[in-house]
Amino acid sequence: MNYTENYKGVKIDVQSPSLDVSQEVQAEIRASIDKLARFTQNINALDVYFNAEGNGSKATTTIGMRVGVPGPDVFAEEKGENWIGMLKSVTDKNIRQLQKGK
Repeated sequence: MNYTENYKGVKIDVQSPSLDVSQEVQAEIRASIDKLARFTQNINALDVYFNAEGNGSKATTTIGMRVGVPGPDVFAEEKGENWIGMLKSVTDKNIRQLQKGK
């Protein structure tokens, strides 16, 4: 499932080739933009990549998030099992990068 939307002037591009993204996860992506916006007013785009490989106990799930801002973009990645928790983690990692860039 891939989709694009515009949220508060930020272009969201979600790529999830091997699974569907629930409404709850989509809401958390929007919440991530709200949280990131407290640290920079210049977010142009947010790209989120969901990936699940393997199956059963050997399955690995990964989220990558790129925040498009003037200058170098920031990117963070997280592996885990809980999509919402992983989204919160990559959002926090990107916030730390934005704070370092100031």
